[in-house]
Amino acid sequence: MSTSTATPQQSDAKRSPDATAHLIAGAIAGLVSAVTLQPFDLLKTRLQQQQVTSKHEVRTSVVKELRKLTEMRDLWRGTLPSTLRTSIGAGLYFTILSKMRTDWAEHKRKKDLSLNLKSGSSVLPKLTPMENLTTGFIARAIVGYITMPITIIKTRYESNLYHYNSMYEGILGIYMGDNKGAATATATATTTPLAGSIKNFFKGSVATLARDCPYAGLYVLTYELFKNDLMPVLIPPGLGDNRSSVINSAAAVMAASTCTTLTAPFDAIKTRLQLTNETSMVKAMKTLIHEDGGVRNLFRGLLLRLGRKGISAGISWCIYEELLKSQFVQSKFIKKKEAPLD
Repeated sequence: MSTSTATPQQSDAKRSPDATAHLIAGAIAGLVSAVTLQPFDLLKTRLQQQQVTSKHEVRTSVVKELRKLTEMRDLWRGTLPSTLRTSIGAGLYFTILSKMRTDWAEHKRKKDLSLNLKSGSSVLPKLTPMENLTTGFIARAIVGYITMPITIIKTRYESNLYHYNSMYEGILGIYMGDNKGAATATATATTTPLAGSIKNFFKGSVATLARDCPYAGLYVLTYELFKNDLMPVLIPPGLGDNRSSVINSAAAVMAASTCTTLTAPFDAIKTRLQLTNETSMVKAMKTLIHEDGGVRNLFRGLLLRLGRKGISAGISWCIYEELLKSQFVQSKFIKKKEAPLD
């Protein structure tokens, strides 16, 4: 009678989190980071919208925007659409990304059983840099388009150009193509038949995807490089069980900082498209460059976005990876596969 023996790669394949685990872990990670870091998003949006209303407006700053707030809770304006977008988006993104990475890793194992695709600090498989870039890019493109309507609601809530009092007013205002605020949209809707367009919920989608897809692809690539190659060398082994969390968090912060800087212009263009009547990325970019500040306008809010993205990535990926390794997930959402007999 033959005995069951498995290579490390086969043993690794026995226990892998299913889609539900990735969805729940990603949603929780996104929810925590969205609520915690909403003030960064709000201030970034207001810095980027400063010249929408008047070309002669005095240039604003973080300090000036903080002084305009009447209550501390105003920093969390837009938290509801932000948490909806981030938790749903993160859950879907991590689920699709992990599915693509796992399926590709299993495909590679079938071709070569000697491949070692196990990461030292993660339950996710190791892939080549190009495979990491491709899977991150595609996963973000899918999720970015699905969550685009929530992204636009979030951006307008954070801006002080609109004074929506509820999600309904925001949805109605966007649908009606209103660029002045909730009151105009509501008045228009009550006096004339609804003649809006669903397309308004996807305004700026090209600029958003041009920002998010390269960001996500580059992020997965740099995160995996930092996590598997650089951080294990820099971070001493004396940290015990906490070492993997430190490695994952440090790698996430470094990857986010790198990719955020590279994709900053697309973020400024995206915000301008979603707050004004600009109809194309090229026109929005030209407008930004010709305003006071020139090319620097393409990097408005970069420091806030760096802080937000860096901390968010550290929180999200650490929570996500640690939840996947937790006893609860291991017992509830791990799918087991029989090891092949020799």
